[in-house]
Amino acid sequence: MAPLLSLFFIYRINHQSFTFIELNQAMRTKQYSSHVSVLTLFIVILVMQSSQVRADMQRWNFNLETGAVWQGYNDVQIPGDTGTPFSLSDLTGDGPIPFYRLELFYNLTKRQQLRFLIAPLDYTESGVFNEDVNFDGQNFAAGETTQATYQFNTFRATYRYLFHDGPNWHWYVGGTLLLRDAEIALKQGNVSASSTDLGIVPLLNLYGDYRFANKWHFIVDFDGLASPQGRAIDLGLKVNYDIDRHWSVGGGLRVVEGGADNDEVYNFAQFNYALVSAGYRF
Repeated sequence: MAPLLSLFFIYRINHQSFTFIELNQAMRTKQYSSHVSVLTLFIVILVMQSSQVRADMQRWNFNLETGAVWQGYNDVQIPGDTGTPFSLSDLTGDGPIPFYRLELFYNLTKRQQLRFLIAPLDYTESGVFNEDVNFDGQNFAAGETTQATYQFNTFRATYRYLFHDGPNWHWYVGGTLLLRDAEIALKQGNVSASSTDLGIVPLLNLYGDYRFANKWHFIVDFDGLASPQGRAIDLGLKVNYDIDRHWSVGGGLRVVEGGADNDEVYNFAQFNYALVSAGYRF
């Protein structure tokens, strides 16, 4: 059994992500140089082990998910200590909202896998506040039509390792780096305000594949982590059917939940997905 390789993340843990200035300063220190050396060795080992993959192994797997998503809740207060708390889902409605997600998997070896995910989510809807709202320093009056925009796009890179390879269950564990591009914006007549957030978050990744019948698979897919400043949870449950050696189709449910709580922003939301998927292995 190939040895389990550790993941190395260079990040800052607090309610804000590291800045490029901080990263540039870190690059000038000996500590960062040692990290670079370790990461370089890590990459070299992965490349060497990738040569051990069987010649008949399908290295690549492309997967598309699409369907509809509903807001369970979306609570907002910006700034987090002085703004007016309000429900974005009450203002705009629960949905449905169309969505898509693109995933690309690459098998480094029989037990090691990389995953790259693009998961955009955004909508613009209108509604009416029941009370006056102070949002990001601007006042929005009750009873007036207000346009709201919500965006939470994520881009993820995952390394995971097959730690259980049974006759039916296959379990991977690893880590994900998530880049978020988020925005909440309100517009009412000539008054508008927008709060944006761009940052990197490390997450735990867990993936399970249970073959319960010939060509049928039950899939568990999880990214998540929690801290005192907030949490992020992405849990998908799917059933897949292998059409042939290359093509597969599936369907299932997904829940994305989380948010942040600090002086600058309070926002916690839950989104419930109904999805269908198609995959191609090569």
